[in-house]
Amino acid sequence: MAARGWRRAAAIAAARPGGGGPGRGPGSEPAPEAVPQRAAPPAAAVYVHWPYCRKRCSYCNFNKYVVPAVDEAAVRACLVRETRTLLRLSQVQSVTSVFFGGGTPSLASPRTIAAVLEAVAGAAHLPAGAEVTLEANPSSAGTPRLAGFRAAGVNRLSIGVQSLDDAELRLLGREHTAAEARGTVEVARGLFPGRTSIDLIFGLPGQSQGAWARGLEEALGLCDDHVSLYQLTLERGTALATQVWGGTLPAPPQDLLADMYQTACAMLVAAGFRHYEVSNFARKGALSTHNLSYWRAEQYIGVGPGAHGRFVPRGEGGHSREARVQTLEPDAWMREVQSRGHGTRRRVVLSPLEQLEEVLVLGLRTDEGVTHERWGHFSPHLSLQAAFGAPGEAEALQQRGWLVLDGGGLRCRREGLAVLDSLLPDLLCQLQRRWARSAATAHPGRGDSTPEEEPAGDGGEAAPGSRGL
Repeated sequence: MAARGWRRAAAIAAARPGGGGPGRGPGSEPAPEAVPQRAAPPAAAVYVHWPYCRKRCSYCNFNKYVVPAVDEAAVRACLVRETRTLLRLSQVQSVTSVFFGGGTPSLASPRTIAAVLEAVAGAAHLPAGAEVTLEANPSSAGTPRLAGFRAAGVNRLSIGVQSLDDAELRLLGREHTAAEARGTVEVARGLFPGRTSIDLIFGLPGQSQGAWARGLEEALGLCDDHVSLYQLTLERGTALATQVWGGTLPAPPQDLLADMYQTACAMLVAAGFRHYEVSNFARKGALSTHNLSYWRAEQYIGVGPGAHGRFVPRGEGGHSREARVQTLEPDAWMREVQSRGHGTRRRVVLSPLEQLEEVLVLGLRTDEGVTHERWGHFSPHLSLQAAFGAPGEAEALQQRGWLVLDGGGLRCRREGLAVLDSLLPDLLCQLQRRWARSAATAHPGRGDSTPEEEPAGDGGEAAPGSRGL
């Protein structure tokens, strides 16, 4: 089971040039009329991307850069300015969480982290207890530095341990050793008690199930109350993918990967962790507030090179949710921020159907699934029961024990969560059919309208598709 495979499924719902949905083109039925956003004061999470690393790991294809020197003062000024600009554009009144990701944000100074948090608090209400997470690598997370981050306002740490085996760390191209990882986690637990998460990767070339289980057992003796597990994904252009596809390293069999995942789930649940999302486990209520905002399809604002966002630009008169992507390359991004206040490179108004597809794809990753209330916020005309009730693909999946649709909403059973990627295409097809049927009932005789003429989600404006800024 590819724990990171949701990116492929999410791409179905989120990354379509022109804003069109699968199976919908000229000649399709228009969507039901969209409704304005609720009157409640708008809130959002904020993601801040620090794009720099000291080296590129052998498996990583994220938007990160290894440069001889970083002009941190210039980067800090641009992060602060873009934060203020996008928060003003969104007219968000409250920020629910802030997440510093990368790259390696623990390479940034506490001064930079503090400056961004001050910008957030100056542009919107940032509650005193709001979750503020920073990703850290053991090689750049000594005790004084972590203490500096805490003083800057960070109250949760996510540590890229990945493995507690030195040979595996070398294979992954990580800078730190297993001993350094253990030391960093111990220090972090002292500074951020109950709010230290660790990342682990499984499915490495040549890794056995026994080795994975032993490594996880050791991690359980070290970790705090949150663990994220990721199956290694071979990404084109990475050193590890080249070695595996070239035959230098063995590719792990799919059945072994599935067994590794199920073994890990069982071990973590036995240790008192709640399996609250495909790749995430928490105990004592230590769920990630920020990541839940993604999975619950809430608004979030992406700041920094290559960051993604989903919000309504009310500050420029917008009424519809947009998918936004910031300029990838740091120097180009900084020039854009310096010239016009932000580096948004691409924006797409999401249609009501596209928003529902994201609600479905992301919500089913969690143990709570998609609630009737959340679905109704995005779809007042087509209920969850009407979209996925019998007969149809969802009913068949329920009969196979993979899915549940009841008074709580639509969610996966444990067995379904493990094969979620394979369930989503059928569910998306059923949603599109029911949506088209609902549209035909609401707007008879308008079957020749184009996607661009359909009302956009979260408001009544027509979706213009993709547009560069």
